[in-house]
Amino acid sequence: MFASRVSVVALLMLAVCDPAAQAQPLAVVELFTSQGCSSCPPADELLGELKNDPSFVAVSLPIHYWDYLGWKDTLADPRHTARQKAYSRVRGDGDVYTPQAVVNGVVHALGSDKAEIKKAVDTAREHGARLSVKIDIAVANGQVSISVGAGNDGLSGEVWLWGLASAVPVTIQRGENKGRTITYANVVRRWVKLGDWVGPGHWTIPVTDIKVDLVDGVAVIVQGGNPNKPGAILGAGLAALQ
Repeated sequence: MFASRVSVVALLMLAVCDPAAQAQPLAVVELFTSQGCSSCPPADELLGELKNDPSFVAVSLPIHYWDYLGWKDTLADPRHTARQKAYSRVRGDGDVYTPQAVVNGVVHALGSDKAEIKKAVDTAREHGARLSVKIDIAVANGQVSISVGAGNDGLSGEVWLWGLASAVPVTIQRGENKGRTITYANVVRRWVKLGDWVGPGHWTIPVTDIKVDLVDGVAVIVQGGNPNKPGAILGAGLAALQ
């Protein structure tokens, strides 16, 4: 009996002390990048590192406004460009550039500077942009089930699912990065609005509705505001598709 109690206590202590056992992301990092941008590859590489850190929900959002430089970005989406510009309008600074990282929807930093991104995480959290809304994602029987928890009184927002391609190698044949093969991490390929959020909610979506365009994973975010006036990100989660 004593040995059994010791084992139970040991397991409980491991559960408390092991960060992975209770890991919750601290920040969403959105990297606005371009295959036609010569200063972007270091940021793309850094995002690949952040993707493997459970502290982050790190995604790539390739933009298209550098296509005129001689190479049309094969992953660019006009919605990414619109999102980046909307962020700059909400912040009021007009800063739109690549590589730009936006943290928790409110603070931006040079996407190739790890120290600046971590500083932006601290700044965002100090100003209340914390991922306080719990999100659970389960993938089973051909379905993705999403549960979103409660938040502080008065908070509201939208629940979005992003279909992600975890690693996309691209050989660039023209432009500033001619001759380079760059692997883009967690590229947003699908946008699905699950619904509005004012408190706990649950959504289910078939995997077949998401698993296209190299998508092999999903991110779910709860974000204040709307696509035209995006606010702080309130919660986030990641899951691989089976």
